[in-house]
Amino acid sequence: MTAPLPSPLLQGVTPVLDTLGVIRAEGPDAAAFLHGQLTQDFVLMGAQEARLAALCTPKGRMIASFIGLRAAPEVILLVCSRDLLAATLKRLSMYVLRAKVKLSDASADLAVRGLAGAAALAANGIDAGAPPWHCTGLGDAHAVTLLPADGVPRALWIGPSAAPAPQGEPLDAATWAWSEVRSGVVTLGTPVVEAFVPQMLNYESVDGVNFKKGCYPGQEVVARSQFRGTLKRRAYLVQADAPLAAGQDVFAAGDAEQPVGTVAQAAPAPGGGWAAMVSMQIAALDAGSLHAGAADGPALAVQPLPYPLRDDI
Repeated sequence: MTAPLPSPLLQGVTPVLDTLGVIRAEGPDAAAFLHGQLTQDFVLMGAQEARLAALCTPKGRMIASFIGLRAAPEVILLVCSRDLLAATLKRLSMYVLRAKVKLSDASADLAVRGLAGAAALAANGIDAGAPPWHCTGLGDAHAVTLLPADGVPRALWIGPSAAPAPQGEPLDAATWAWSEVRSGVVTLGTPVVEAFVPQMLNYESVDGVNFKKGCYPGQEVVARSQFRGTLKRRAYLVQADAPLAAGQDVFAAGDAEQPVGTVAQAAPAPGGGWAAMVSMQIAALDAGSLHAGAADGPALAVQPLPYPLRDDI
């Protein structure tokens, strides 16, 4: 198996990440509306905070994930996978009703870039030591500190499309995509819509679910999975020598008929091989070797997660 990329190669500023888009929620009820739709608390979110959150079906299945931040007192931005943006915007708009909030696609107005490495963050006024989901105001732009990848601090920069790019050496988008997988935080995409409840992607362990807030679609299922011991799947970091893809089945070597998991997000490693986050049965870790696509497909090597799993909140 190919070893993880040495951290000095994960340094710099990406071009605009065209895989991500931005939904703008604007109006006096913006925070309250999102609070009632997503898995996180947006009412109490301050200007220096961001939120990892999910939109779920009434059955608790994730149909989108977001990084949300407060760009102004009555403006919240939601960064999400661009391939889900149109459907997500349409679904959220169905529930606006009388709420004083306007939802729109702001992807043409706002650029999203990735920053990696302490030097790149410091050059742009971002504290590399800030905790995950800290939001830094940078004039017309904002930066959200993300979970590190292999110990390298990272941030997401969201600013006007016409603004100058952040300072730093170039970092290619493919290396950034690999770092996203290595961070252990899955950004939901089209191939795995409705495949997981949030805990199947470890969202409760990376501050993507608030169990103390009020109701939202799927809240009862998500809470029951957490507190009644019904969760049988978790997300694990793996690497392989062959290509992997989101939505691909994962099998244990001894069972060619029934998959034990699903690839949630994958990316090629700059040094060769592939990295992926796989949501699979907890029991499968002890069931023998794991393979992608078929019981005799490419072997998967499970890697340590970069954060501890929370069994109870």
